Amino acid sequence: MKDKISLSKLSFILTAVVLLWIKTYIVYKTQFDITIENSTQEFLLFINPLSFLLLILGAGLFFKTRKGAKAYVLTTSFIVSFILFANVMFYRFFNDFLTLPVLFQTSNMGDLGNSAFELFKLTDVLMFVDVIFLAVLASLFKANNKVDEPTTRKTRFAFYIAVVAVFISNLALAETERPELLTRAFDREMLVKNIGTYNYHIYDIVLQSKTKAQRAFADSSEFVETENYLKANQKEPNPDMFGKAKGKNVIVVSLESTQSFVVNNTINGEEVTPFLNDFIEESYYFDNFYHQTGQGKTADSEFLLDNSLYPLGRGSVFFTHGTNEFNATPEILKEEGYYSAVFHANNSSFWNRDIVYPNFGYDRFFNINDYNVTDENSVGWGLKDKEFFEQSVEHMKTLPQPFYSKFITLTNHFPFELDEEDRMVDEYDSNSRTLNRYFPTLRYQDEAFKQFIQKLKDEGLYEDSIIVVYGDHYGISQNHNAAMEKYLGKEVTPYVWTQLQRVPMAIHIPGETDNKTISKVSGQVDLKPTILHLLGITTDNHVQFGTDMFSEDKLDFTVLRDGSFITDKYVYTSDKCYDKSTEQETDRSNCEPYMEKAKQELDYSDQIVYGDLLRFYDGTTYRPDKKQEETDKK
Repeated sequence: MKDKISLSKLSFILTAVVLLWIKTYIVYKTQFDITIENSTQEFLLFINPLSFLLLILGAGLFFKTRKGAKAYVLTTSFIVSFILFANVMFYRFFNDFLTLPVLFQTSNMGDLGNSAFELFKLTDVLMFVDVIFLAVLASLFKANNKVDEPTTRKTRFAFYIAVVAVFISNLALAETERPELLTRAFDREMLVKNIGTYNYHIYDIVLQSKTKAQRAFADSSEFVETENYLKANQKEPNPDMFGKAKGKNVIVVSLESTQSFVVNNTINGEEVTPFLNDFIEESYYFDNFYHQTGQGKTADSEFLLDNSLYPLGRGSVFFTHGTNEFNATPEILKEEGYYSAVFHANNSSFWNRDIVYPNFGYDRFFNINDYNVTDENSVGWGLKDKEFFEQSVEHMKTLPQPFYSKFITLTNHFPFELDEEDRMVDEYDSNSRTLNRYFPTLRYQDEAFKQFIQKLKDEGLYEDSIIVVYGDHYGISQNHNAAMEKYLGKEVTPYVWTQLQRVPMAIHIPGETDNKTISKVSGQVDLKPTILHLLGITTDNHVQFGTDMFSEDKLDFTVLRDGSFITDKYVYTSDKCYDKSTEQETDRSNCEPYMEKAKQELDYSDQIVYGDLLRFYDGTTYRPDKKQEETDKK
């Protein structure tokens, strides 16, 4: 009888394992856009859920009764299924997999309601069919509630030997296919493809534990290597642009989800961004400028703008390290007599901004409580951009001058909702509702920006200000590649996708006549040193990975948060090297001279953030004696 009960437990466990295994593989193939290049990768994708499922569900063998074992297996199957479902929902918009820091961002969830509802599909309930089947199966075979001895040690030992064998075989094959796999924590698709979603989450927990300890054990000596790297890679800024806007106000406008492919482009014969197109003609325009955000999206773009450090590969700095010591632009400008303010008609706690902004040195945050927000003047994520700009200028008029100000728009945000009376162009016609609705909200945002500039002129703020406008991150993810191919008229290869990460970037200096398009490769990490240099502030002693974008010596190089990078001739992405002149894959050796630099840039920046290393920096030197003082303060 004892063997019979044990066999029943094992059979139920193995049934649950097989169902979850098959379901996970189906989800991989139908819900995630995972690139498979050969049969080995396909086999790894198929086999990689198995070791985790055997491990976690196999714990049911330790229960003394079948009833207890079945209850455990059912509960665990539901939890694992929910984790898979959560990844699917997250992936549909962000084209990325969940990380532990993202799960901690619970204060954002209330604002994500519309987006989550838009992403949900009725077929998603099928992801829980196996759990329902197991529940029915368990009820058909009523458990014997009699307490019996656990499964024999011999059976459990053999079971877990099999688990270890499967895991080691999986990992060994993955390392053969992609050497140094576990050093590429920023490349989540590669990790999921090789070790699986569930093992990846275990690995992510280990990384999170490691990073939590990193600050506690950090000291100033860790900055030496980073300091040497930054000094060796520092480029001479353009002396002709130094102080070009000295003493002027700074107005930075972050265009939500705006990509460069819409600039000077049309939809149904109508310009998508007619005013931005004209504004660019009267400004310095950087047409090879890339967003470098990670999972923090808009918050990451703000972090790049103000700190010239890279965002983290997992989660958002605003949440995970928002109280770190930083040497942000508002703090630097305060010493030059500038007042600083942020305008964003959203909850002050969203992305932890109420904590981060004061830490960066901002004097004032105009949030949703400072705006008149009604059902009539709101859509999608909140206050419409026209209303936002109109009310913001009224607030801006009260600021002491000179000021450094940042405006974060909302209307052109997924799911790209817009009232009929605000439509100025028709939707696109494709199989992607997201792309179709993207163009009307973009056109609305452009009109709102036009009215904002006119309002600045009317209020006498225009002539005394420089205006920096840039796209914060992509709006159309890879999940809509088929629709994008229709619009662009060409295949969206990994090369094309990387090029789609270009966002508009223009610097407008009223009265300046020497405006031109600058085609050197640059990114959001370059914004801080460029703005400070224009204001006549030297940046020699600043900890920054960016370079003045006007510099003749600037290297044509930009690294994205996923490890991809772009030079003047090549694009490296998805572990492949592409020639920009042909848009085709080329010999990997062409990209190799930059591969180590790309990795160093991200690694050194991560070390600064994870170790909170700027607490040892006093603005000119790195001071070991600050360690205890700053640690006590924190």
